[in-house]
Amino acid sequence: MPEITHGERTWRVAKGSNLLDALNDAGLNVPFSCRAGSCHACLVRCLQGEPQDARPQALDSARRLEGWRLACQCSVAENLDVAIFDPAREGLPARVVGHDWLDDRVLRLRLLPTARPLRYQTGQHVLLWSNHGVARPYSLASVPWEDHWLEFHLDCRHNGAFCDAARTLTVGDTLHLGQPHTGALRYEPEWQSRPLLLLAAGTGLAPLWSLMREALHQEHKGPIRLLHFCRGASYLQGPLEALAEANSNLSIEYVDRGHTGSRLQSLRATSRQEIALICGGSGFVEDCAKRMFLAGLPRGQVLSDAFLTRQFGA
Repeated sequence: MPEITHGERTWRVAKGSNLLDALNDAGLNVPFSCRAGSCHACLVRCLQGEPQDARPQALDSARRLEGWRLACQCSVAENLDVAIFDPAREGLPARVVGHDWLDDRVLRLRLLPTARPLRYQTGQHVLLWSNHGVARPYSLASVPWEDHWLEFHLDCRHNGAFCDAARTLTVGDTLHLGQPHTGALRYEPEWQSRPLLLLAAGTGLAPLWSLMREALHQEHKGPIRLLHFCRGASYLQGPLEALAEANSNLSIEYVDRGHTGSRLQSLRATSRQEIALICGGSGFVEDCAKRMFLAGLPRGQVLSDAFLTRQFGA
């Protein structure tokens, strides 16, 4: 049976054991959200030994050369000496410069990195670490060419380890950031004349808000349609309507979440060239993607990111 060493502790595990489970079963409380290699909350550094990695492409080559691995994607094949990611030492500190409620459910959090700027692209997400060791990935709602802060929209309708901590933050407090990661959502300059269809549920609007502004900043010529599926009024209704008023090719539609099914049934692509960008909970994303395939859009033109619904930490 291979051995795992962490600091001064060493214990045996069954060969082939999932590394994340082996560490947490030993009481190390490695945070995780997705178990799919997307959120990057479960970063560990292999000081000696090499696990079997099911998704080596999920980390960039520079990080892999430093020994970093995603524990959820690794199985134990030989003796390992590992160190767990320490956000206070290896994360990027960021100061809270904005903390306000966009409505009674959505908290807008603005952070300013203090050690160095964070370079990112619209559509990316960043892992946020609370001071209690809770990690949670959130999409960026800011745009790098205009906002000097990083903006995140947190759905705080329900209790959650990170949301509970975020509610108590005040301006001047410090969090830590992981590296930005790219999902499926993006804007490509070669799409400039193509129709764009943006489908957002709840705070799935956050990355689409930044991508929409990015497209208009790059002088997108084709029509842009945004459908925001929300409970009651959209939490960004004012800024959305101001943006639409300033850009004749942008149209906004608000859809009550109770009418999601019927509105999706009636949804049509404006042309075979349309690009669909979708963000929200996994069920919403699945339903929207299926509808767009049935509407005739090729799979390569339907890009989506689904929210993670779990959050775990120390």
